[in-house]
This record gives sequence, C-alpha cells and structure tokens, in this order.
Amino acid sequence: MWVYIMASGWNGTLYLGVTNSLSRRVTEHREGRGSQFARQYGVSHLVYAEHFERADEAIAQEKRMKKWHRERKVALIEAGNPTWRDLYDTIHLD
Repeated sequence: MWVYIMASGWNGTLYLGVTNSLSRRVTEHREGRGSQFARQYGVSHLVYAEHFERADEAIAQEKRMKKWHRERKVALIEAGNPTWRDLYDTIHLD
C-alpha cells in the first residue's frame, strides 16, 4: 500500500491519498480520472510517496497526514523532494 501526495506544481494545490497500486492511481490522476478535486485543480504531479507493507498502517498514516497543516505536508515533501519534481517516472515498481 502507498500513501502519496500529488501537487499542481511547485508549492501548488495538494492532494493526499492511499492506494494499493501507485502507478495505476497516478496515471488515473494524470488522465483526469483520479478525483474530481484533482481534475478541478490540475493536481497531476506525484511529489511524495511512502510504501507500507500493511493496508491498515497506510490508511492510518493517510488519516494522520490529512489532519496536518499544509506547512507540515510541504516540509515532508521538501525533505525528500526539495525541487518538487514529478516522481511519476520512478514509480513503475508496484
């Protein structure tokens, strides 16, 4: 399972989700099929992803992260991806 953050661009609108297939889910977002929110705000760049062995752990982490203020999410993104590059080409491994 994966917890992921998509963005509309550097320091842009964020979308946080959980999925069992990161490559499939990101492809859906990029093609405008991921969610109405993501489509409406142009959220199509994968900027953060964290893998979990167990679904319950991933879901719990997603719920925790959704309660975080934006600043904390941005700090998490920038700790591993300071330029907010799109990680899409690195995820075809699930």
